[in-house]
This record gives sequence, C-alpha cells and structure tokens, in this order.
Amino acid sequence: MSAVAELKPLAATPATETAKAYLRPIDREGLLKFAAAGRADPARRGINKVHTVMNGQFRSWSYVGIHNPVVVDEPLHLFGENTAPAPGEIVLSALGGCLGVGITAVATLRQVKLSKLELFLEGDIGNPAAWGADGAKMEPPQMGFQQIRVKVVIEGDATRAELDDIVKHANFYSPVANTMRNPVAFEISVAA
Repeated sequence: MSAVAELKPLAATPATETAKAYLRPIDREGLLKFAAAGRADPARRGINKVHTVMNGQFRSWSYVGIHNPVVVDEPLHLFGENTAPAPGEIVLSALGGCLGVGITAVATLRQVKLSKLELFLEGDIGNPAAWGADGAKMEPPQMGFQQIRVKVVIEGDATRAELDDIVKHANFYSPVANTMRNPVAFEISVAA
C-alpha cells in the first residue's frame, strides 16, 4: 500500500434548487367560459350596488352585499377623524384591485404563473372648491384626480417583455381604469 491514498471521485451532489412560490391561481376553465359568454353577448352588463351611511362628521360606512362595510373618513386637516382611508384613496384602491384582477386574468389566459404582483398607486387631487361649500369656483374637469400614476411590480414564469405586455393589455381592458379615463353617464337625485 502506498503512502498516497487513492483519490476517488466525489459522489455527484444534486444542485440546490430554489423553490418558487406562486400566487394562488384562479379557475382558468371558468375564466374561458366567462370570456366566451362575453363574446357571445358584448352588451351584457351587471350592476354593482353600494349603500352608504354617514356616521357623523365625514365618516361613512358603505355596505356592499354581505361583506363588512367599507369605512371611509377624511384626514384631520380636512375636518375628518382620520379613522379610515379618504374617498380618493378608496378610488385608488378600487383601481389597484381592478388592475390586479385584470393582470391575473390575462396571465391566467396566457398560462403565465405569477409569483409576485404588487401595484403602487398615487394620484394628484386637491379640493380648493371645498366640496362646493363656498371654496374656489371651479368646473368639473378642474376637480378630482388630475393625474394618476401606477407602478406594477410583477414576477412570474415569463420574460420581462411578456410581463410588460400582460400589464398593458390588462390596463387597456380594465373596467375601473376605463371608468376613470372616459366620461360616464352620471345622475344624482334626492330619493322620494
């Protein structure tokens, strides 16, 4: 036996794999049936209903179906109690939710599994008219959001270009984004 030990090759060690967690998927077959129904009847519409009750000062509860109420308030500098998001923040929340739904639906259609989806929204809004309570005299186009910016953080099993296209496609078809971009027939009246 020689003083030099015989070198033996090391056993092949498996490469370390990173486990990727994906967001919980939606029902793709159900999505395809829903899309087919839309193609068959493009004029089909649903109705969203909300019942809003003022609780004092600027705090309100909006009841939507069987869900807990959506609570809205104003910040202290706008005479609220700052106990909940302001109405404009709720509008941005609705936009973020709608865009998130659309991005998820388009990714599902294209069979792209998403591992991360976050949206950061901000909007430029002011209230110099003081809700019409003797503030600045303004016209409707001067009031409300004057600009909205959305940044989307998205990761999944697709190239950056494919993910960008999913986001652009979802934005184009977003019901809430299009409500904000386009004039909408609007009526308000005092209940009998």
